[in-house]
Amino acid sequence: MAIVLSIQHLPKMTLNPIAVLNEPRKTRVPYELKQGQSRVFHQLPSGLNMEVIVQKSVKEKNPESRKDPPLVFVHGSYHSAWCWAEHWLPFFSNSGFDCFALSLLGQGESDTPSGTVAGSLQTHAGDVADFIKRNLSLPPVLLGHSFGGLIIQYYLANMRNELHYEMQNLYPKLTGAALICSVPPSGNSGLVWRYLFSKPIAAFKVTRSLAAKAFQTSLSLCRETFFSATMEDNLVLRYQELMKESSRVPLFDLRKLNESLPVPKMTACSTEILVLGAKDDFIVDAEGLNETGRFYNVTPICIEGVAHDMMLDCSWGEGANVILSWLNGLNR
Repeated sequence: MAIVLSIQHLPKMTLNPIAVLNEPRKTRVPYELKQGQSRVFHQLPSGLNMEVIVQKSVKEKNPESRKDPPLVFVHGSYHSAWCWAEHWLPFFSNSGFDCFALSLLGQGESDTPSGTVAGSLQTHAGDVADFIKRNLSLPPVLLGHSFGGLIIQYYLANMRNELHYEMQNLYPKLTGAALICSVPPSGNSGLVWRYLFSKPIAAFKVTRSLAAKAFQTSLSLCRETFFSATMEDNLVLRYQELMKESSRVPLFDLRKLNESLPVPKMTACSTEILVLGAKDDFIVDAEGLNETGRFYNVTPICIEGVAHDMMLDCSWGEGANVILSWLNGLNR
């Protein structure tokens, strides 16, 4: 029987969690944590458990200095918390931030709900909000990749200002949000149609790679979809094996998802938004990146020489440093 320790019962921001799984893990290719990382399970109101990989700041904090916000990372399709733990959790913890990478339901080591899909924008955003509400004492920065970015956009749309206390309690206040190679507010249908008319070969490859899951069996297609051309075979193979195991059910019913889009506009609030894209992104094109920037009235940043999986790519430090610079400028 699994012994699960939910971090919601620990003192706020003083986590030293331990979780022991006596049952076999849900993934056949488990991700081995790095030094300083812990895997814990947050129990949601539904009773299902959500995997969280935690890495606390390694810097000693001066009680009189400004407190850095915790960082909460939300992955996209075919990924789970491990994708952040590889490079970015060590990087940001070394920079003074407490880091929490979530595996959405049905992904990674998280429990799987009944049904054919993991959830909806509403349920996934609600799970993220429940984790924040129960465990973090400071308003965090949410960082979302690909469809994880769309989940964060839904979260932002449902936050309210201080006059709407009840809704604010459901979706706790944020210090900021970083949308990384994010699906734009209108969803992925616009991306697909643009590819069909302007890049039909690329459209075929993307559809085959993601919809037909061909990235799981083709090393070259996996590289082209997620990584730079210079990514070494052994790394692509390692991440390919992890991605095969990361998603037991799809994140969404895409038909229902598209019917619910675009996400509503964010109401007036003080949350800072960063829109970050990759020049060599095979999935989210330049217009998709610009659409997200226009939606939040910010100028998007597009990094040269980086592919869709910015946090795993050969030049993962490029995006991490842009985000760190933005984080250091918050609330100053």
